[in-house]
Amino acid sequence: MSDLVTIILAAGKGTRMKSKLPKVLHKAAGKSMVQHVIDAAKHAGARRNIVVVGFGADMVQKAVGEQAEVVVQAEQLGTGHAVLMAKDKLENEHGTVMVLCGDTPLLTGELVKKLYEEHVKAQAKATVLTAVMPDATGYGRIIRSADGSVAKIVEDKDATDEEKKVREVNSGIYCFEKDDLFEALKSVGCDNAQGEYYLPDVLEILRGKGEKIWAVAADDYEETLGVNSRAQLANAEKILRRRKNEELMASGVTLMDPASTFIDDGVTIGRDTVIYPFTWIEGDSSVGEDCVIGPSTRFSDAKIGNGVTAQFVYGHECEIDDGVTMGPYVHLRPNAKISKNVKIGNFVEVKNSNIGEGSKLPHLQYIGDCDMGSGVNMGCGTITVNYDGKKKYRTTIGNNAFVGCNSNLVAPVTVGDGSYIAAGSTITQNVPENELAVGRARQKNIPHWLDKRK
Repeated sequence: MSDLVTIILAAGKGTRMKSKLPKVLHKAAGKSMVQHVIDAAKHAGARRNIVVVGFGADMVQKAVGEQAEVVVQAEQLGTGHAVLMAKDKLENEHGTVMVLCGDTPLLTGELVKKLYEEHVKAQAKATVLTAVMPDATGYGRIIRSADGSVAKIVEDKDATDEEKKVREVNSGIYCFEKDDLFEALKSVGCDNAQGEYYLPDVLEILRGKGEKIWAVAADDYEETLGVNSRAQLANAEKILRRRKNEELMASGVTLMDPASTFIDDGVTIGRDTVIYPFTWIEGDSSVGEDCVIGPSTRFSDAKIGNGVTAQFVYGHECEIDDGVTMGPYVHLRPNAKISKNVKIGNFVEVKNSNIGEGSKLPHLQYIGDCDMGSGVNMGCGTITVNYDGKKKYRTTIGNNAFVGCNSNLVAPVTVGDGSYIAAGSTITQNVPENELAVGRARQKNIPHWLDKRK
């Protein structure tokens, strides 16, 4: 593990987001922006991560949890002031401190590691992460000396025509030697239009003392892009999903149309699985090998085995074992556990139920709060009646039972192994194994009824 310690700036409100939610908690590819940054720091081997919170501090702190230490910037007085909030936490540190921005979800662990290693190699007091932009308008330009060190950073509005031709810009991410950082911060003032303490002023202070200021350019400028608006968030989302799709295809997953396939950053998918268009796989989801998923399917926090086929399915907080076939128009609600080789047909909803191996739910069923054995056949239109208006009750169905069409199983009720339910029955009592239950009124035909009606 490296000796890297990070300070992640996550105190801003993000006015341009026009949101009640702190900016860093807005999600891209299924994770909050600050989570992406924490993950990148961890991937780079950071020994400690300190998150500076401010606007919506309680919400951000809750999202961070035990992943990092948290300090509060009660009044947002600029980036230099935000870094000062972590000073006490770093009292016993004497190595490198990296300052990261909590609104840069495209940052990768590889780039964080590269910045740290090159800072150490250069033996600089401070190192700036830079990017070469296609269009540098609005960014602070990096002006280098002949030896490659940073001579100065010029803001766009102050740059000469010649300096504006420079496309290498400041990303706002830095490495500092800790003692030099906090010593320089003592000299940072707030004599500016915003009345704030700016972290980049530290670079000028250190350079004025003759210290070496280095710069490391990202290989891909996209990794340094920050998010300040909904439009920029949408762009970050697009880039992250493109990266994920490329990663999956490189590992042996077929995406029929990557542009219409939306897979969260933390999702895992096995090789030789085929994903059809307009499919979302989100959250803590995993998909096995040799599956066919989609089109128009959405899984969220779902565990899916091997060889599963699902089309026009919405499943959330559910588990699906190997060889299951589902769809079209299936809804798997939380705590639905589908065993191997189950067939679920069109217009079926399953909630808080265990469906045994090889059972069939062909069409038009609601199965809620049910423990179903293996080899069960559920007829069209069958419902487990689980709610009496106050409480939910469970239905138990034994192995190899056969439930006829348009039957109601009124819970709590048990249908034994090998038993049969006649079509159109309402079952309110337990059915012993291997018996036939008929729970319907006897048919009565009325002669000459039509004549009388006339």
